[in-house]
Order: sequence, then structure tokens, then C-alpha cells
Amino acid sequence: MKPLPKSSEVLNGIIRPKDIFAEVKTITSLIFPFFDFELLTSIYHDIVKLFNGEYVGYLKCDTDYHNWQHTQDCLLEMARLIHGTSLNGFSFSEKEVNLGLISAIMHDTGYIKATREWQGTGGKFTLVHIDRSIKFLKKYLTQRGFNSTDIIFCKNCLKCTGLTVKISKIRFISNENKVMGKILGTADLMGQMADPFYLKKLPTLFKEFREAGIDIYADEFDFLQRTPSFWEFTKKRFANELGDMDRYLRDHYRVRWGIDRDLDREAIEKNIDYLKYILQYHRKDYRRFLKRQGTMAVPEGNPATLPH
Repeated sequence: MKPLPKSSEVLNGIIRPKDIFAEVKTITSLIFPFFDFELLTSIYHDIVKLFNGEYVGYLKCDTDYHNWQHTQDCLLEMARLIHGTSLNGFSFSEKEVNLGLISAIMHDTGYIKATREWQGTGGKFTLVHIDRSIKFLKKYLTQRGFNSTDIIFCKNCLKCTGLTVKISKIRFISNENKVMGKILGTADLMGQMADPFYLKKLPTLFKEFREAGIDIYADEFDFLQRTPSFWEFTKKRFANELGDMDRYLRDHYRVRWGIDRDLDREAIEKNIDYLKYILQYHRKDYRRFLKRQGTMAVPEGNPATLPH
């Protein structure tokens, strides 16, 4: 039997800060040293309340895959990609960066149930969660005094997270809006698949699909077997619809940490390789091996101390 890969071989490279929002602000400050975080911080804490069940009219998030951690992972990836894109000569305004980060924070609010929707979990909204997220976003941003142009900017970004959406069909208000939308579509996928706990969470994603009536998978194991193919589909979507935005992650890591590698892409490839190993050698007890995951926190002090 082929030996089990060492955990360090599976997880090496991924950087997961303990305080994601603090890291988002640090990254953003690399682009705009005097960025005003007051509005972003206020919205961030409002959406924390939404997911925690502390927002009037809504229940606590009860989806185990599309939860607050996933939203934070997407937000962090969004900041990394905006930074990497900026390093390659693309110029965003401070306002556009603010709107892009706000879009990431709110991109999965559609999974949150209103108080009248108490039956089942938010997983039942899988097929309509983008429309629901846009509806919540419009209402929330209108109440916060955002103008219609800014709301459309964010709405278009959220549309880009749809797996079958044709980007060319979206009526963007500017080229900057289009690029920001492509970044969010990329961040949503990269953030979840680079998660060192991605494999462990896959059974919960299958449950969400089942509750939504998605019945293309025979069972949980069949769903896992098709996950490597989903990664192949995702890479094609990056190239054909999302403008290869992921290629800018390497420059982010080079400037932020002095590491000339795309650590997120590496983390995904290692997740998929390990999943293939499990599927081949541990079909009967695959769940036990899905849990053999972990994290690498950003160390304090000099970034040069990170592993190369």
C-alpha cells in the first residue's frame, strides 16, 4: 500500500492569519497607506451580527460550509487578489476597493434565513443564494445611504460568483467593475478550496446540496469522487470567464511575505492530491482521513521566518 502523505506535505505553504480582518486591512494599506476603514469596519461588524443571529429579522447562520469562516476566507482572498492586481499596473480607486471588499463580505448573505424561514437550514437556498444575497445587499446598502451606482457595482460583483454565469452577459458600469467582479468570482473559489480544512468540510457541502434538491450525486462518496473534476472545471473558469485573476496571487505573496510562490494554488493542489489518495486507498474509512487537516498561522515578527 502506498504510504500516507505526511501532514506537512499536504498543508505546507498555506498562510492563514489568526485575525483575518486585521490582515485584510494590512494588505489594503499596502495599496492605500491612508485608507479610511471606518465604513468597511462598520459593515464588517454588521454582517458578523447577521451570521451570529444578532441582526433584527434574521436567524443565526446554520450552514456549516457556507458559514462566516468561508466569508472571511473569501474576504482575505479578495484583498490578496486586489493587491496582486494593483501590483501589475491595474489602478483601482479607494472607493472601488471599498466596494469590492464590501461585496466579498456580503456575497453569501443569501444563505441566512429570515425569521419566518425557520424550517430547514440555509442550505435549501443554494440554488438561489446569489439572488437572495443581492436582495439583502440592495436593502442594506440603501439603508446605509449608498447611491444606486455603487449598489449596482456591488450587485455586479456578486453576480460573478455564479458558477455558470457568463461574465459577458453582465452589464458592468465600468472596466474597474468588471475586473473587481472577476476578482470576487476568483476569490470565492480560491478561498474555499485553499482552506486547509476544505476536505473535512466537503461532507457538509454535500448536505447543503442535498437539502437544496441537487440530486446529481449518487451519495457523499460520489460527490467526493467528482471534486477533482470540479477543480479542473474551476481552472477552466478562471481562464475562460474570470480573466486569470488568480495569476496575481504570486505577486501578492512576493511583496507581502517575500515568498515568490502562489501559496493558495499550491494549497488547493495539495488538497486535491490528498483527496485522490484517500479515494484510492481509503474508500471504506475515507471520513477518518478527510479530518487529517490543519492550519498554519502567520507567525509574529519578520515575514522572512516563514517557510520557503
